[in-house]
Amino acid sequence: MASIPIADAPDADVMLDESRLSNELRTGVRPGLAAMLDALAAERGLSVEGRANALGLFRDNLRRLAAIDADRRRHPEIADVAIERPVFILGLPRCGTSLLHALIGADPGVRTPMSWEVAQPSPPPEAATYAGDPRAQAFDDYVAATFTGKWADMLKAHPIGAWIPQEDGMILETSFRSLNPLTMFRLPEYYPWYLAADATFAYRVHKMFLQQLGWRNPRQRWVLKVQEHAYHLPELRAVYPDALFVQPHRDPVTVMASICRLIEVLRSTAFAEQDRAALGEELLHLWHDGQARMMAYRAAHPDLPIHDLRYRDLAADPVAAVRGVYDFAGMAFTAASDVGVRGWLADNPAGKHGRHVYALADYGLTEDRVREVYADYIAAYRAYL
Repeated sequence: MASIPIADAPDADVMLDESRLSNELRTGVRPGLAAMLDALAAERGLSVEGRANALGLFRDNLRRLAAIDADRRRHPEIADVAIERPVFILGLPRCGTSLLHALIGADPGVRTPMSWEVAQPSPPPEAATYAGDPRAQAFDDYVAATFTGKWADMLKAHPIGAWIPQEDGMILETSFRSLNPLTMFRLPEYYPWYLAADATFAYRVHKMFLQQLGWRNPRQRWVLKVQEHAYHLPELRAVYPDALFVQPHRDPVTVMASICRLIEVLRSTAFAEQDRAALGEELLHLWHDGQARMMAYRAAHPDLPIHDLRYRDLAADPVAAVRGVYDFAGMAFTAASDVGVRGWLADNPAGKHGRHVYALADYGLTEDRVREVYADYIAAYRAYL
């Protein structure tokens, strides 16, 4: 299988020189960028296209962070934007976190980071032109051109569009302390580095993004989402000490079958061939690692402000589930909130882009194997499964 020779892989310092980041951000980014480049060089299964796409992603992450950095130097007041009592949705993948985030994001009184503005955060979006910002249409054009062929199944499993709230993974990527690249390119040698790394810098970058996006288009509250927050709760709370958390729960047997298929599709353009059994075993532990860390943190911090909910309740009555989150977070569920949530449900029925088909056996897994690995999670949250 053809691959780019190691000698052709760029050096971290060369890429940082190209980015023109300020010294502070350059210092913060460099360890993770170097770790990712080393892992990329060691990953022999990637196709030429996959390796090029990974490098393209790294450069795009540097571009987005550098654009925010430059705006802050031009407008120092961006750094004074307050982010108060943000709500973070987290938990296992495929347990309704994206649905919940999208429903809350449909409330005009709540701020979620929309996909187009995370992809193109500069110049800072403005309230007066937000709804018609041409960057939104450019993002939808990108989706239409990109999510075809091998990636067509992505739309069956996960909503993608300019006005779909973006996961925090795409923000954290720019700090080079994120799980996101692992889902696309595997990079197993990076994962131990990520687990051991102090993620405080990642959340400082995350806050920079929220300040950038909210500076000229503010709301009272931010609602954010991504599963990987579970791995680094101490660092998240160091940056956002008043953060609130929401955790939907679902049977891990169903979760694993679904996420394996999604990641297989996501990696399909990076690998000419994929070992489904190896993928199943990798993801079985990857997501459990985050839950193990989160359960340990919750046990040590019983006062953590967190709202647990059942996926089946969210699926059965989404409006009631959203109301429960608002009540927990002290947010007003207004008439406009209700219209927004119900409108999103009407515009995005289940199976809008086709059915997402998957089975545990396709990935060398059994129900007993999943329940064995997730025995601690099942015991802790049985009432919510």
